[in-house]
Amino acid sequence: MASPPCFPKTTLSFVVFLVLLMSMGANRLVKAQAGRLPDDEVEALREIATQLGKKDWNFSVNPCNDSSWRTPYSNERPLYNNTVNCNCSYPDGVCHVVHIFLKGQDLAGTLPPSLVKLPYLKAIDFNRNYLSGTIPREWASTKLENLSISANNLSGRIDYLGKITTLKSLTIESNLFSGPVPTELGNLVDLEKLILNANNLTGELPATLTNLTKLQELRISSNKFSGRMPDFFRSWKQLQELEIQASGFEGPIPTSISVLSNLTELRISDLLGEGSSFPPLQNMRSLVKLMLRSCNISGPIPAYISELAQLKILDLSFNRLEGKFPDFGVLTSLDTIYLTGNLLSGPIPEWIKSRDSRYQIDLSYNNFSASSAPSTCPDTLNLFRSFFGSDNSILTECLKNNPCSKDQYSLHINCGGNATTIGDIKYEADLEPGGAAKFVGRKQDTWGFSSTGDFWDVWSTSKDYVAENVSRLRMNDSQLYMNARLSPLSLTYYTRCLANGNYTVKLHFAEIILRDNRSFYSVGRRMFDVYIQNELVLKDFDIENEAQGVDKVVIRNFTAVVKYKTLEIRFYWAGKGTKDIPKRGTYGSLISAITIDSDFNPPDDRKKKILIGVGTAVLVSSLVFMILGILRWKGCLGGKTSREQELKGLDLQTGFFTFRQIKIATNDFDAANKLGEGGFGAVYKGTLLDGTIIAVKQLSSKSKQGNREFVNEIGMISGLQHPNLVRLYGCCIERNQLLLVYEYMENNSLSHALFGPEEGKVKLDWPTRHKICVGIARGLTFLHEESPLKIVHRDIKTSNVLLDRDLNPKISDFGLAKLDEEENTHISTRVAGTIGYMAPEYALWGYLTYKADVYSFGIVALEIVAGKNNTKFRPSEDFVCLLDWALVLQQKGNLMELVDPKLGSNFSKEEAVRIIKVALLCTNPSPTLRPTMSAVVSMLEGRTVVRELIMDPSIYGDELRFKALKDLFDQVLGPASSDTHNLVHSSDSTWIGSSSTLASQS
Repeated sequence: MASPPCFPKTTLSFVVFLVLLMSMGANRLVKAQAGRLPDDEVEALREIATQLGKKDWNFSVNPCNDSSWRTPYSNERPLYNNTVNCNCSYPDGVCHVVHIFLKGQDLAGTLPPSLVKLPYLKAIDFNRNYLSGTIPREWASTKLENLSISANNLSGRIDYLGKITTLKSLTIESNLFSGPVPTELGNLVDLEKLILNANNLTGELPATLTNLTKLQELRISSNKFSGRMPDFFRSWKQLQELEIQASGFEGPIPTSISVLSNLTELRISDLLGEGSSFPPLQNMRSLVKLMLRSCNISGPIPAYISELAQLKILDLSFNRLEGKFPDFGVLTSLDTIYLTGNLLSGPIPEWIKSRDSRYQIDLSYNNFSASSAPSTCPDTLNLFRSFFGSDNSILTECLKNNPCSKDQYSLHINCGGNATTIGDIKYEADLEPGGAAKFVGRKQDTWGFSSTGDFWDVWSTSKDYVAENVSRLRMNDSQLYMNARLSPLSLTYYTRCLANGNYTVKLHFAEIILRDNRSFYSVGRRMFDVYIQNELVLKDFDIENEAQGVDKVVIRNFTAVVKYKTLEIRFYWAGKGTKDIPKRGTYGSLISAITIDSDFNPPDDRKKKILIGVGTAVLVSSLVFMILGILRWKGCLGGKTSREQELKGLDLQTGFFTFRQIKIATNDFDAANKLGEGGFGAVYKGTLLDGTIIAVKQLSSKSKQGNREFVNEIGMISGLQHPNLVRLYGCCIERNQLLLVYEYMENNSLSHALFGPEEGKVKLDWPTRHKICVGIARGLTFLHEESPLKIVHRDIKTSNVLLDRDLNPKISDFGLAKLDEEENTHISTRVAGTIGYMAPEYALWGYLTYKADVYSFGIVALEIVAGKNNTKFRPSEDFVCLLDWALVLQQKGNLMELVDPKLGSNFSKEEAVRIIKVALLCTNPSPTLRPTMSAVVSMLEGRTVVRELIMDPSIYGDELRFKALKDLFDQVLGPASSDTHNLVHSSDSTWIGSSSTLASQS
């Protein structure tokens, strides 16, 4: 729970200023009872009342000395103010109106042009009404110093505001203003406070805003600006509060932000475009609140954060921060930390485990060492999905999950409400209070939720995370919508123990907080995103808009695939919409109920018992025959080979096949069943006696794959199961045969689909290509980051990606894979791969990390988009390969030329550009600058903005030439010749001369 809001100096100064003005006005009225308001100003007030729709001003009394005209702000009614203040210190007892505060009046008129008839007017506050229309052009000639018209229904452009050059404070938050910020706004050189939040303003900020050198508070969140974040900070050195959330700007954050040494509050979130490293904030010694959320920031968290002694709230969630957790234990005032959704690793620091419940710390969705998890978890420390390698066990250590006693086939939750029954469906209660860093497990931990974030600007309590309806509900099944669970940032509902298969997910929504009456309660806008199984299914979802009103039901249906018995539904607030209606701190996602039902029938328990009995008998018989077979096998083969001994030590999760079974299945390896020729031998299609179709990889006598590599392949593949990896059914090692039995992939390889002969070739439309690209990335993510063994494939290419019946991609051929030991920074090994797909550092120096697979994936992704082979495509002599051409097109700003012409116009331009940009990031010559595969998946799915990096195409020509030269050296002088490496910096003439010499020697 966040600390109570700290009022900045500027806000306090403004409040004190208004209070003093009002009290001074009241004192002057007391001293000048005879003071009168000029008739023209009285008439102006009549006109203003008519234009605003205000009907309770009593004109039978003097507005300047009657209490009915003064009902100021109070703690009991903080959203209400009905006050007109006069200055009666002028000669001859004349008074003039100087302030009009009409806050929370639900006035339904328009902004009054007649304000211009009050020449002494200094301040107006029309916040929280139902005013509509545009800003009157007459206001341009007023002498206003403070203008506040937030939380109304106002629209149009804001051009005239730039002409009120006397303004010191301008607040137009939570309206519908549109168009660009006018250049004239730069004329307001005395402006200290500018709040433009939650409008529809567009375009880039004008450079004239650099004239606003007195700015102390700037808030421009939730708009539709374009371009990069403006680099105006050097002109705003007096800023104390800066808020730029979901503004529409692209990153990165300008480094000039470092000059803002007076900042006490910095909020930047949801930036588009390319990412960056952590911005330089070390000079901001007065920071109390720091938010850099979803800004595409990568790299480590800088150590200087621990030197910001005043820091109370730190939100760095949903970035790509990596490395170990810094030591923030010295920051005794830091009581709220959000680091969810990053790539942090290593152990969880001891100082975090020792913090008590006064501190809110959320570390969910990271890659910490599971061994460092505390034995018990405080109620305010969220470690959901915080540990590396726990993909199928979403709870770890202190969040222990009980083994699933049986499969579940449905789940129904009344979010934030009591248990209830609708028809024959029983909805479970969900009454646990929420929190800023909260994990809740329910019903023997078969389901629960993870809640991250608090409501900034207000004192958040556990009650703020559950909404209660504010009116009588008349919809059907209203008991589901009496309450709803709220989240100011991220809320994940999860369920375990589901049987694998397809499920229908129904999400029930109803807006029960905002209203649709003629009051400021109706001008709010709630927008959020929804993910199911980490896939974005709803973007900028607006309940009221979708349901055509408040207190109305909208249900969205989705199909979800459960593969590891778990299902996750995540609700995420991306900084858009209003945050102050009906009161400040009203925003975020809202979910009323969740329904999850399988699309298949649960098995009959009676039949299941019969099957178990039969299965047990079959298993016992099989074991007897297997033992006999192994004994016979050992007697025949004796000590001729060591493969049997090597396989004994493997914990295989596959089966053994006899050579006879394989011969029958493949019709004695009939040529008609031959699917193709792999790097280690032929591959055949076969059908087992039970009807199962298989693919048999027969290792030829010429194969270099010996005992160790064969055992390596079986050992690794047997334990790996993922939807995007080819499944290994078993192996056969009889009669000097080395055979691997895989699942059969009906649609051959991706290479065949993209580059094979047209006759009989699978047609890949754009949605299929996109699905294949994402699927390959997910498979590699599993190998690199989620598998019990971290595995580098080493030979990712289109021919090693197979397609099943539904054209789902599956990565095959792990014979070249190597275990990536965690304690090693790289693997130095003989180079084994395919030219055109190998990363430069691997092809040239034998330097192997998982980033080599990332490079190969980038090539495959380009081939998927272009429908062309990387090494066989040369549109002209000026280009070396497809990648070279793509880099040239990137520099020319014409990436669409890369898209396969066979697609015509039937493709998503946005998705195509995203894949190409991701591919070019993956093929960066420096492995350090390539993204991880989990980051690639996030970018491809649109959850993370792709940063664009322009590279020089010529480097790839040199690398390919160098590879060819190195191969010649290896042939003539033997492998690893030191002379080869000495040519890396040679000129082109040296390349050519050396190549010719070697060619003649050959």
